[in-house]
Amino acid sequence: MQNAKVVVPKPVNEPVLEYRSNSPERISLINKINDLKSQNIEIPIIIDGNEIKTGNTEEIRIPHNHNHILGVYHKASEKEIKMATESAMDTWSSWSKMPWEDRVAIFKKMASILQRHYDQTLNASTMLSQSKNAYQAEIDASCEMIDFLNFNCWYAQELYTQQPTYSPDGIWNRLENRPLEGFVFAITPFNFTSIAGNLPTAPALMGNVAIWKPASSAVYSAHFLMKLFKDAGLPSGVINFLPGSGSLIGPKIIQNPNLAGVHFTGSTSVFQGMWKSIGESINHYKSYPRIVGETGGKDFCIAHESSDIKALSTAMIRGAFEYQGQKCSALSRAYIPKSIWPDLKKIFINQVNQIKMGDVEDFSNFMNAVIDRNSFNNIKKYIDNAKKSDDVEVLTGGNCDDTIGYFIEPTTLISKDPKYESMCEEIFGPVLTIYLYDSDKWDETLLLVNETSPYALTGCVWANDRNAINDATEKLTHAAGNFYINDKPTGAVVGQQPFGGGRASGTNDKAGSIFNLIRWVSQRTIKETYDPPTEFTYPFMKSSK
Repeated sequence: MQNAKVVVPKPVNEPVLEYRSNSPERISLINKINDLKSQNIEIPIIIDGNEIKTGNTEEIRIPHNHNHILGVYHKASEKEIKMATESAMDTWSSWSKMPWEDRVAIFKKMASILQRHYDQTLNASTMLSQSKNAYQAEIDASCEMIDFLNFNCWYAQELYTQQPTYSPDGIWNRLENRPLEGFVFAITPFNFTSIAGNLPTAPALMGNVAIWKPASSAVYSAHFLMKLFKDAGLPSGVINFLPGSGSLIGPKIIQNPNLAGVHFTGSTSVFQGMWKSIGESINHYKSYPRIVGETGGKDFCIAHESSDIKALSTAMIRGAFEYQGQKCSALSRAYIPKSIWPDLKKIFINQVNQIKMGDVEDFSNFMNAVIDRNSFNNIKKYIDNAKKSDDVEVLTGGNCDDTIGYFIEPTTLISKDPKYESMCEEIFGPVLTIYLYDSDKWDETLLLVNETSPYALTGCVWANDRNAINDATEKLTHAAGNFYINDKPTGAVVGQQPFGGGRASGTNDKAGSIFNLIRWVSQRTIKETYDPPTEFTYPFMKSSK
């Protein structure tokens, strides 16, 4: 039975290194970047610990310098998909029975390896393949990945200690948290290496096996995560690595009767399509699959006229333009009172004009490239449409250049129409649209914020007036799963702000919390009686005089 004694120390968040000039971590990172750039690697499929090369390969190019090829990766076919599912089920029989303490030891070791900062492989590979600057890579690939591992181990222990509150004399009631009966399909995004690591490892920590389909544009850093898993002693077959075409892999995996769960981060349309396919096949599965997903966002800022405008400007810039706006939580629409806009506008434009953009190896750059050509073209389409619209003013940026890399300037739009497309639709790039409202229409604007988008991932309110804060908190209750007061709507920290949203943004199972881990176990209640009755009759049945 998976019960727990208190053996896992309570974690603290990993400190974020600053990569100041001539610091040891900066020197190590630069050396690792140069080392990786000097290589041209071949990334295999990994099934049951075996490297498989199909010959059907795809190039891996640096987004900020798309002429530089880092290597190739092999794409899975139906043959490898079948091998992965068979391997997962073979491994399940032993891994699902491994004591929880032994599983925790493996994942704690992964965290320990990452905490040895002299090896900057994961940070460097994230910078090169996903065009993250050093600080964003440190927060993501190092700190958040370490936090996911350490905090999940703590939460697992907490979950296993939960037992029935009462057992009468002669009876022992207990609860067993079993792994799911089957495999978990983990589909991960390009934008966070830590999410790519967490989605297969969180279920695996709880005794499940996982088939991992990484985003094609982030296979490079995912490959080094697989090396980390192996170095930490994760048994072969617990996580099978299956890069390739999602349109081929997804349907084949979903059709398998042993599918026990889906752990997903990505687009809303893909997630909804998977859910529909699972629903259509529901009588085909051994058990009802657990579906856990975090999808899109159209994240907002609603500012009150009592806002601290200098701090608000900084929050808008960091929220909208860090990592080129390629965060599910990135600030994408802002509602600003006309009364404070003239002063805020001056500060905002001055700050945006100071933003530098370019190669990640130039540490003075705040922004880098968007992930690939498809993303570049999609974001450019929204900017081009805005330039043609009579209802929209381009306040900052608006230029796009893919000559060397996929660069898009930090673009700010002012829309007269609160329902203009860039106020409603997810863009996933460095585009912020602002709507200016009359200060006396605070309540109406809160309603507008709540009703404009189908998403409900993150949002923030800015105000020094407590009544305004209370109004926004109450009236936007379901508009965001992560809500921020006088802060940007990005940067959730494991153990501090469990992350996830509702409505079209996902199932809100809160990555980095015990609530996510609960989804990866199936409980069994056990009642043991020491002195069972030997007669079927009850006292009330006996005659009385």
